[in-house]
Amino acid sequence: MSVLTMTAPEAAPETRSPRYRRDATPQEIIDQARAAPAPMIGALAVSCLSALLLWASFTPLDYGPLGWVAIIPLLLLIRVERPTRRMYLATYLAGLLFWIPTLQWMRLGHPAMYGAWLALSVYLAFYFPVFVGLTRVAVWRLRIPMILAAPVVWVGLEVLRSRLITGFGWYYLGHSQHRWIELIQLSDLVGAYGVSGLMALTATAAAELIPESLLAWCRLIPGASSIEIIAPRSHSGRWKRAGVALAMLGLALGYGYWRRSQAEFAPGPRVALVQGNVTTEVKHDPNDWPRIQKRHEMLTGLAVKQQPDIIIWPETMFRWPLFSLTNGATIEEVKQAHPQWPFDRLQDPTVRKRLVDLSQMSGCAMVMGIEAIDADREHVRIYNSAALIRPDMGLAARYDKLHRVIFGEYIPLVEWLPFLQRLTPFPEGFGVAAGAHPVAFDYKGYRFAPIICYEDTVPHLVRNVINSTRPPSESGKTKIDFLVNLSNDGWFHGSSELDQHLITAAFRCVEFRTPLVRAVNTGISAFIDGDGVIRKRATDINDLTSHASKQVEAVVVDAVPLDHRDSLYLRYGDWFGGLCLASCIALCVTGVFGRWLPRRVASQS
Repeated sequence: MSVLTMTAPEAAPETRSPRYRRDATPQEIIDQARAAPAPMIGALAVSCLSALLLWASFTPLDYGPLGWVAIIPLLLLIRVERPTRRMYLATYLAGLLFWIPTLQWMRLGHPAMYGAWLALSVYLAFYFPVFVGLTRVAVWRLRIPMILAAPVVWVGLEVLRSRLITGFGWYYLGHSQHRWIELIQLSDLVGAYGVSGLMALTATAAAELIPESLLAWCRLIPGASSIEIIAPRSHSGRWKRAGVALAMLGLALGYGYWRRSQAEFAPGPRVALVQGNVTTEVKHDPNDWPRIQKRHEMLTGLAVKQQPDIIIWPETMFRWPLFSLTNGATIEEVKQAHPQWPFDRLQDPTVRKRLVDLSQMSGCAMVMGIEAIDADREHVRIYNSAALIRPDMGLAARYDKLHRVIFGEYIPLVEWLPFLQRLTPFPEGFGVAAGAHPVAFDYKGYRFAPIICYEDTVPHLVRNVINSTRPPSESGKTKIDFLVNLSNDGWFHGSSELDQHLITAAFRCVEFRTPLVRAVNTGISAFIDGDGVIRKRATDINDLTSHASKQVEAVVVDAVPLDHRDSLYLRYGDWFGGLCLASCIALCVTGVFGRWLPRRVASQS
């Protein structure tokens, strides 16, 4: 009597249904059944669990403790030697499950942003399967311990995400710990990436402690006895790795307490942050510009009563553009070269006069978010700018935004591929130009640097701004006194974007030991010290008992807490993140060309 036996076809045993043959022994039947890949359902379940835990770790729920366990289910996919069926499809779907609801605030600005929201989510979702794939290459092909490989790959991919396609430096794993002030002090050594790496390290140690029987219960393996599981061979070895992870956490916390004990914040200039409440649709209606101007001037009057040294308006809240002729061009030349532009209206001399009058009437310097237009014989360029107006000098300096928002402020490659313009809802000529370099503002002996909009979420850009605007050597200072962020979050109508933007900005303060003041349309305007502590934030001037910070009008006045500490991250930048990214590239090459590796390397146990 013959026995029916399942055997996998040679072409793709993980993805195709097995066939029957009648010449195998019972033991061969058992061995072949155990060697078959586990179904997709297990991989999908654990991946989606990680996605849900990650979502809950960030705003709007913002339950940070979940961040420590969020990636543990995902790490279980690395512990099993044989991938489940469609493992990478499952992890990609989980990536979508995380990113689509996390980024839902993108759609609020304009109906056209639905496409950008989905496109960004589709792109970012790839980081889930790439993390699993590269870590599996390290663990199973190169035999690197998972407790080392997983944190390195996670951090390397965060670094890649912060730079690829202009970069998206939001929702790092470490950002979920913004309330644990002592822990995030690690950022001044290795950036926010270091906090993410530490969390990934502890999660990996915990994942290795999960018994193999649970992996079988999760349907990640068809038979635990025939599938190798990544873990030290002895039970004590797992706890040793967990002990190492706890020791690293203890060292990080000890460092955090020590660094905070060194802080001696000195009171700097009194700064007033003016926060209007202007939705983006209204802001772009020229008929409503006078009302916007009047409201901000009213808020400025309230600020003056508290005798600030500097008053700051949010991004583009002074609605009339600041026009300048450049490169020696005359107005007749630019009119002839660019007849489509209304230069007679742009030349309005009352714009500069109004800026100077506001500063002189308030008796203090003002930093204005304004649109600047520069014209010469060849080009007319529009900039998203910050202007310093001093009562003693008038218009003293101007900074043009360096890091533009893709599809929000420019269309990529449109200069070389004009047809891309037709694929967007934006009119011809849409976009702003990028500034040339960082600029420092000086007033009353203080030196500060403006950054605009999402520039405060890009760590390497902020580092460049601080290092490029260092005071003269004879001043005795080693860096600028503080950063000024002018932003407009009116696109997002009080959503979780406003909270997450503030959280992300706070990490820049720790990384560079430099305080930051933020004047943000619709909120959240705030003062942040060099430890990442939010000292003071906006409160509704019309209802002081509500403690509302978003979609309210507010005036926030305080002294900037100056911080004279230096940081390793400011000096050396992404040395840690760069090594992790280089490791990811090496693993990618190994994954692509690994079939040429000696067989013994790929199969050793």
